[in-house]
Amino acid sequence: MTPDRLAALHARAFTDTPRPWTPAEFAAFLAEPSTILVAEDAGFAVGRVAGPEAELLTLAVEPAVRRQGTARRLVRAFEAAAAARGAEEALLEVAVTNGPARALYATLGYAQVGRRRGYYARAAAPPVDAVVLAKPLAVAENR
Repeated sequence: MTPDRLAALHARAFTDTPRPWTPAEFAAFLAEPSTILVAEDAGFAVGRVAGPEAELLTLAVEPAVRRQGTARRLVRAFEAAAAARGAEEALLEVAVTNGPARALYATLGYAQVGRRRGYYARAAAPPVDAVVLAKPLAVAENR
């Protein structure tokens, strides 16, 4: 998926929190060797690995096809790719107001390890807190 396609899908998926990323931001992330991109036609996950930690930076799914397992497949594929690179734990943050995403992450085994007050700025409303979630990963045997 090109940076332009990633940005367009991200904009359709995120209308309030967080703000959509630009093509230039996606291009910069994809240029980094630590970046993991897992993509399907209907969605993608972008993250990075830093030592024993993997951070899922964003997960976007076309609004018209949500609740069909795409996000679950993408997160699991991200976790597998991160574990293959030696990550032992996956971290992410999600807006406290994003109930569907929080429910998904809970079913995938993520637990709250922190909270960032006022983390997500919004144009027409007060900032929203983010919860920080973490999950241990099964490290790949063939590193």
